[in-house]
Amino acid sequence: MELSFLKTLYRHPGPYASVYADLTRTTEDAAKAVELRWRALRTDLEEQGTPADTLRAIEATVEDEIAQRRSEGLVVFAADGEVVHAERLPAPPRTPHARFAPLPHVLPYLAERGERFPHMVAVVDRRGGEIDCVTAAGRHEHIEVDGDEEYPIRKTKAGDWNQSRFQRSSENVWKLNAKKVAHEIDRAADRCGAQAVVIAGDTRARTAVLEEVSEAVLEHVVELDRNTDVHDPELEAELNRILKLKTAERVMTVAERFDRELANGKRAVSGIPAIVEAVRNGQVETLLLDEEDPGSGESLWFGPDPVQLASSPEELRTEFGVTDVHEDRADAALVRAVAATDGELVVLPSDGDAHHEIGAVLRFTA
Repeated sequence: MELSFLKTLYRHPGPYASVYADLTRTTEDAAKAVELRWRALRTDLEEQGTPADTLRAIEATVEDEIAQRRSEGLVVFAADGEVVHAERLPAPPRTPHARFAPLPHVLPYLAERGERFPHMVAVVDRRGGEIDCVTAAGRHEHIEVDGDEEYPIRKTKAGDWNQSRFQRSSENVWKLNAKKVAHEIDRAADRCGAQAVVIAGDTRARTAVLEEVSEAVLEHVVELDRNTDVHDPELEAELNRILKLKTAERVMTVAERFDRELANGKRAVSGIPAIVEAVRNGQVETLLLDEEDPGSGESLWFGPDPVQLASSPEELRTEFGVTDVHEDRADAALVRAVAATDGELVVLPSDGDAHHEIGAVLRFTA
């Protein structure tokens, strides 16, 4: 998971309020239940010493979301009297909670958010097509492609005196329109860096388009034999299935590389002390954290610079000469440091009672 989108979050000195709110409405008194759940979280923040202006900013965001009924879950990070980042969740958070601490508690959010692959959906017919493209940052682009040629679209019935001429003409029109659609697919895929492409629509049109798209796009294509539109729930379900498979593949690839490099004693380290040293040296390419046990409750001390990490305040003062030191969860401090050094994160899924070893794949050896 690429973490550059978190950099704006860390620009504030903190401390931060982190809220994971359950906004589901499944009972007759749903509105009251949602309000009570939010009030409980607000009370938690008050008891933890959250400043009044930060509380007001969070409350305005949450209450607006409740009024608009736009989501079943919401995550909010706030500091210095303002909401720094808020995002709707596709489902209620696994563990609704509120926390006020020196750093934002981002790991549950990142686990819920998951890997985000840039992707594209295209629905084509003999006159053109529709394309929806989504970047890794979640930016959407919708493109409607109207074919340059419209007549004749349909072949003539058997027995017409000019049947063969019109059939050839129809096929030429389809190919010209397909070529234009394919060109737009190639351009859009390049802009958003699509790593998954679902193409649906008219069978003949799909075939013609796939004959024209670039090899770079073709290697990511999955066909859906369905004449539909880009808003079809079945099309969305197929896309979600593909993205989940890509996420699982990504996690497995990184985990296998970590195990291999660690066994060879080369570009991988395990355990918080070794990871801290690697972070200080700018070596961490990918941090691996267990979503349920991201460091066995350990904490780290940190300074204003994200790579100023240590197991004690004395070490920070000795190593970096830092006097402005704070303590927080190890996973929160490590994610901040890895984001600042342009590293990536893989959140390893929980496996029952077994927990994965916290580790890191390195860019280079020291």
